[in-house]
Amino acid sequence: MSEKQSPVTANPWAALRQFTDARIALGRSGVSLPTSAHLAFQLAHAQARDAVHRSLDGSALSEQLSAAWPGLSGSVLQLQSAATDRNLYLQRPDLGRRLDIASRDLLAPSDSDLEERQFDVAFVIADGLSALAIEQNAAPFLAALHHRMTGEDWKVAPLSVVRQARVAIGDEIGQALGAKAVVVLVGERPGLSSPDSMGLYLTWMPRVGLTDASRNCISNVRPAGLGYDEAALKLHYLLTESRRRQLSGVELKDETATTAATALNSGHGNFLLK
Repeated sequence: MSEKQSPVTANPWAALRQFTDARIALGRSGVSLPTSAHLAFQLAHAQARDAVHRSLDGSALSEQLSAAWPGLSGSVLQLQSAATDRNLYLQRPDLGRRLDIASRDLLAPSDSDLEERQFDVAFVIADGLSALAIEQNAAPFLAALHHRMTGEDWKVAPLSVVRQARVAIGDEIGQALGAKAVVVLVGERPGLSSPDSMGLYLTWMPRVGLTDASRNCISNVRPAGLGYDEAALKLHYLLTESRRRQLSGVELKDETATTAATALNSGHGNFLLK
């Protein structure tokens, strides 16, 4: 006589799943996960691994970036870190923070370039741990930021695309370009529900040797996370304040939420004060 199988029991919290991609309210079959939830986990794990090992299509990305930020002088710079391949990049994080010799030579200014290289900001697009995140999010985010910065007095350096790169490589690039600020767009470490998450890192007066205390971070930029318009609003605020106050990192706070709340309540008063 065959043993009676336990039925799949639905989780009463299932309605909460509409608010998050986190693995909650998966139900159970006996003491185990239902087959569908287990297969979904395996798929998410495979997608995260694929995102880490995916190669960045620099040529296609350059075309998208040029369209997203029109009017920049020069073509998109194609650079490479000192990590020669993906395996070395994963094993030696330090190599991903520095440029290779050919890239350094490409960025080295000639005598005629020194006076022209007085940029307010340089944007560095780095594959990081998810080239997928960069391919999907970098261009539409820059288009949203360009819309906010149009008409303002910003001298922007040629865009740089860097393979096998980590966040700190932006310090070397920004320093070489003579930029007062550098913003690194980088593919973040994939999560089991977010293989396409992009991070933004702002540093004032970039130079080799700075630590993360000198940077401001905006994380999880993607349609299912922090939207392009909201991320552009935050970065535009930080860039403006960074240039005005000539600092970044732990001394610079994101006060966009406070500013928005003040604008919302302007002219209407606060019922708590009545």
